[in-house]
Amino acid sequence: MDELERQWSALAGDSPAATAAGADLLVRWAEPHRRYHATGHLTAILAAVDELLASGEPADPDAVRFAAWFHDAVYDGKPGQDEAASARLAREVLTALGRPAALVDEVERLVLLTAGHDPAPGDANGAVLCDADLAVLAGSPAEYGAYAAAVRDDYAHVPDADFAAGRAAVLAGLLDRPALFRTETGRARWETAARHNLGTELVLLRASAS
Repeated sequence: MDELERQWSALAGDSPAATAAGADLLVRWAEPHRRYHATGHLTAILAAVDELLASGEPADPDAVRFAAWFHDAVYDGKPGQDEAASARLAREVLTALGRPAALVDEVERLVLLTAGHDPAPGDANGAVLCDADLAVLAGSPAEYGAYAAAVRDDYAHVPDADFAAGRAAVLAGLLDRPALFRTETGRARWETAARHNLGTELVLLRASAS
């Protein structure tokens, strides 16, 4: 059993149905068309969730971890549609596994939230999940460069000019926020580096378009 299989089993149990669901998720995350939104990202977001929870951030561990597993389970490079399809899959699978309706509802909500990474004030679960998903923005310059290149590969079907315009709009929108990260831990550990990386990429995108 590899590490991701172990983590899924610890979260979902080791019944035949849970094991089959985990295997299906891992197949999805390993689809050949994925570059950034692949098993490496799943591993990273789960680690970031663990880091935030270990630091004392208040959240429902099961809801956030299930949402991390499902948030990019469907990935076709169609923002908004991918999250909606992933949320539907989460509801279908968790309901079939007999999870409580309240948990299913919360996981579905959290998966949908990753389309915009803008949890409301007081949304502890949303803050932890979104911060974990955005933690990649605070990598070293080399790590961030690899991330940005992988994201471009994930959108290889989008023409360069369209991608640059869309990506620049996303980056500018993030930088306009008072804070990228909603947890105290996320702001303390990741905010400064993430803003530097986003700003650098935005300058490069705008220069390439001029």
